[in-house]
Amino acid sequence: MDLSEITLRVKQFIDSRIHLDKTMPVLIGLSGGADSVALSDILVTLGYRCIACHCNFQLRGDEAERDMVFARDMAQTLNIPFRSVRFDTEMYASQKHISIEMACRELRYEWFEEQRKKIGAGAIAIAHHRDDSVETVLLNLIRGTGISGLTGIHPVNGYIVRPLLCLSRKDIESYLSLRGLPYITDRTNKEDIYVRNKIRLQVLPLLESINPSVYATIERTASNLYETEQLYRFVISSIIDEITEHKDNELHIEISRLFASPSPRTLLFEILRPFGFLPVQLDEILRMASAISGKYILSGTHILLKDRGFFIVKEKDVCKNDVVVISENVLKISYPVKLEFSRINRTSEYEIPKDACIAVFDADKVSFPLMIRCWKDGDRFIPFGMKGSRKLSDYFRDKKFTLYQKQKAYVLLSKNEIIWVIGERTSDKFRVDGKTTHILEIKCEK
Repeated sequence: MDLSEITLRVKQFIDSRIHLDKTMPVLIGLSGGADSVALSDILVTLGYRCIACHCNFQLRGDEAERDMVFARDMAQTLNIPFRSVRFDTEMYASQKHISIEMACRELRYEWFEEQRKKIGAGAIAIAHHRDDSVETVLLNLIRGTGISGLTGIHPVNGYIVRPLLCLSRKDIESYLSLRGLPYITDRTNKEDIYVRNKIRLQVLPLLESINPSVYATIERTASNLYETEQLYRFVISSIIDEITEHKDNELHIEISRLFASPSPRTLLFEILRPFGFLPVQLDEILRMASAISGKYILSGTHILLKDRGFFIVKEKDVCKNDVVVISENVLKISYPVKLEFSRINRTSEYEIPKDACIAVFDADKVSFPLMIRCWKDGDRFIPFGMKGSRKLSDYFRDKKFTLYQKQKAYVLLSKNEIIWVIGERTSDKFRVDGKTTHILEIKCEK
């Protein structure tokens, strides 16, 4: 292809797949490598208002400084604004316990997004090309993936756009040669110390010897799988709607209907993926279906528990070990639970609320300050309507509390005696009776 053909191909790709707005600035990730130089030049040629942004990860000493200077000079040659940043990548990776490669990715995209907002840019253009997408498919296949991991790199992902996915690496090198544009070659691209480099330098040449059109073949397969994934998502979404229900910030999954589906494991993976559960946890979760109620498993942010015929997913919200003291003049607290306190002079019109979230006590029997804490093993109280005290653990068992419900249970105490299992039951010892003249009413928000 000649220059005009390459430029036209990119223009047509942008018009059909990306729809880049020419009225808004475009931020370009300019590393100084061949791909980013070609991207910058093509977008400038097509009339986009470009701003070059360069990340110095300070991982290659003088070479990193050389790259930054080159990128700045290239931006000047193209007559576009230039911005740069230095990162302490090794410290960031160490603090977050992630790989250097992942640290670079996170730092790069966070900074790009920050600059996009400051500039008011309509998009962040990244120089990934067709060969990068093919390498990504193989990389994901080797590591293990689902359908989405085999669809390659997409042209649009939020504000991230990739106008060069219609070009191969050879197309880009040809363009730069015809334009007479210099670029930086990262020496690590030729080293097979990274898995992606091994795929590029060893695996793909071998595959090309078997099928000279392997890049086009994999690209076409990835495109077909993308269409398949769209259909898959549509079907999965409708099934999920049938077997799940949202209740009070919880997701309830009906176990019998889950197992009646054609592929319970795959379906469960799709349901739980947004909540941080991992594929390696799926078999254990499926085994929980036949376990007793109360079994649970955690992700980084959520808990999934077995409760009779359901899996219930909700945010982690276990009882904290803090002890909160409440003085007599307090009207409202918001931690660790939300409570509102009212003092009422009893009249004949007053009716005791029939709501577990509203507790009423004989105010003269209650001594301040009150105290809120988590329940603990050995706690006892006299449940309303009973004469003798009971262990709180026995009360929870009789009420069929799940393990998770017990983990988040708080009690309210007066002089170290439980007067209320908050949101559940008050103590008979502090009840309102015929002699009560002053009432302490406490409302909790569940």
